[in-house]
Amino acid sequence: MQFLFDHMYGLANLSFWGYFVAGFILVEISMMAVTLYLHRDQAHRSLNLHPVLRNFFRFWIYCTSGMLTREWVAIHRKHHAFCETENDPHSPQIYGLKKVLLEGAELYRDEKEKPETIEKYGRGCPDDWIEKNIYTRFPYGGIYLLVFSYLFFFGVPGIILIAVQLVSMPLFAAGVINGVGHHSGYRNFECDDAATNVTPWGIFLGGEELHNNHHAFPTSAKFSSRPWEFDIGWMYIRIFSALGLARVNKIAPEPLREKKSEPVDLDTLRAIIVNRMHVLRDYTREVTIPVLKREKAVAGGADPLWRRAKKLVIRQPGLLDEKAERRLRQLLAENNALQTVHQFRERLRELWSGAQTVSNEKLLANLKQWCAEAEASGIKALQDFALALRGYALASVR
Repeated sequence: MQFLFDHMYGLANLSFWGYFVAGFILVEISMMAVTLYLHRDQAHRSLNLHPVLRNFFRFWIYCTSGMLTREWVAIHRKHHAFCETENDPHSPQIYGLKKVLLEGAELYRDEKEKPETIEKYGRGCPDDWIEKNIYTRFPYGGIYLLVFSYLFFFGVPGIILIAVQLVSMPLFAAGVINGVGHHSGYRNFECDDAATNVTPWGIFLGGEELHNNHHAFPTSAKFSSRPWEFDIGWMYIRIFSALGLARVNKIAPEPLREKKSEPVDLDTLRAIIVNRMHVLRDYTREVTIPVLKREKAVAGGADPLWRRAKKLVIRQPGLLDEKAERRLRQLLAENNALQTVHQFRERLRELWSGAQTVSNEKLLANLKQWCAEAEASGIKALQDFALALRGYALASVR
């Protein structure tokens, strides 16, 4: 009996706060494994982790969730390929926030049972002896090992730590990020999907809370974009890079805006296309919002149509529901200036959306025509932006 009592708190025999800190660290390692290994290293190749880290994180994911790298990567890549459509494995715009938030793990399991998803989107993931003969062959082996290890080291309190560990990934990654991260929050960039930044900083979310930034620049190893945003995953990357355990492949571009009087050229065109998310954000700030404020002030702003007008003219038309679309059409029909700047924004978006199929010469001609017509529009904010557009240039990546 004395033996059982002596070992009730496991080999570690920690205090209450000791167990709390241990639980926090263990969950943080799990989120580190998700964001650094599964997401940035494997799914998007924006980061190269040292084989020691890759194998450690792969083993940790296996023990704490039973997930296979190929399955997670395939589902995530399909999510980006079909974001906010019926083929998206876990979009709250399709399934509803409640289902994704509370049943995100179930949606994941449903999708991983589709061989075509794994085959098409899971290429390039580990396929070695360990993957085939241990991780795939014994899918619950890692969880059994986790339970035994936690009970051995932490004793009875380990039961709580086991529960926290097994719940953390479905809750934070599958629920909060895939659910709230496509439903509520703020947006730095008006990308083509509904991704939001849940919060400008996070600890348990590994930097994944900056989801809108990630969807704007999927291949960037750094998720933070604004000075007040903190990506804890990027902090880990910097530490591992300093230790020679990681190498950054790519981060989001940062545009230069110079004063130029010369007409736009191919270099300007490349800078605009590469920095299209920044260009669109600048257009919103410097053209759409000033014109909206001016026109609202002229109209008096008493008409209910002006309520939430800012969201209507900023959001991508494809993300608006039928009611919002009707209100937008009515708002634009009753205001020529807003309609003009809205049409010019859509024409600017068409420029880079056709960049893969149209020759550089045709794209440059379209851009020159856009600038000429914008400068002749009679709307000062639009004219100023057309002139400023000449100054976009590619900045060197740090």
